Amino acid sequence: MKRLNTQLQEDGCPLELILLIRTLLAACKEISFRVSQGALAGVLGSTLSDNVQGERQKKLDVISNQILKDILSESGYVKAISSEEEDHVIGCNPDGKYLISFDPLDGSSNTDINSLIGTIFSVMHAPQWMEPDDPSAFLQPGTQQVAAGYVLYGPSTMLAMTTGRGTHLYTLDKTHGGFLLTRNNVQVPKETQEFAINTSNQRHWEPCMQEYVADLLAGDQGPRGKNYNMRWVAAMVGDIHRVLCRGGIFAYPWDNREPNKPGKLRLMYEANPMAFLMEQAGGGASTGRGRILEVMPTDIHQRVPVLLGSADEVEACVSYYKD
Repeated sequence: MKRLNTQLQEDGCPLELILLIRTLLAACKEISFRVSQGALAGVLGSTLSDNVQGERQKKLDVISNQILKDILSESGYVKAISSEEEDHVIGCNPDGKYLISFDPLDGSSNTDINSLIGTIFSVMHAPQWMEPDDPSAFLQPGTQQVAAGYVLYGPSTMLAMTTGRGTHLYTLDKTHGGFLLTRNNVQVPKETQEFAINTSNQRHWEPCMQEYVADLLAGDQGPRGKNYNMRWVAAMVGDIHRVLCRGGIFAYPWDNREPNKPGKLRLMYEANPMAFLMEQAGGGASTGRGRILEVMPTDIHQRVPVLLGSADEVEACVSYYKD
């Protein structure tokens, strides 16, 4: 099996980006260890504070965010950091070449039940003429990403990553502490009979999305002419990992509970990196009304609707959007 470094070199990554990725993964290995300790380390449960999203923070959210901040800010490769758990951009090295956005612990509500969670990240070039703490540096479309991926903390710790030369899966070999390539150039099947969506929100969706899911649920007796299974992990990393491995569609559409918010998932550190991974694996990535990677961000915590997965199924879902 190839080591991570070897694959990155074959994919033509510049040395400084390789070193940044290695630094990021050193932080993720520390998070993996903390997660594996669970109740033994006293890291389960919630804190008494909310993050910028208004969501109650878990202890592991705070710990994971601090680990990533400390290691990345001291690396010298990063000009600035944006995180789901931080109100503002964190300036690092003024001469750093890269910006990095991350969700330090996606699905953290699953920590107390020992279910799937992960770290999602996105890397872009840093505009050298801007100050390190200038948030407008991050307001680049997802097409400008130079690397993106997630680390999944499950029965094994896995990395899904792309640097624009295909999506690869790696597994952490805990005997020597390195990530080894276990699946090269993942290709998501174009067709599927599996979908992931929180149907408890169905009454809040737009009519087009309600119609689409109703047609899936109608199975071989409906207009789609085939039966579908529903799967829902309640952690984006878990659902996207399943889609990458065997196909499917993951959807988190807009709903009318908070009409002023265009979606639940954040563009910069959830939708964009997952869209980059999915497109590099031959899948589709849409808001329902456009390509996710072409959305021009206006805020580091901007939200968007998300449709990700098997290309034909994403296209079919988008066809229900009439405007």
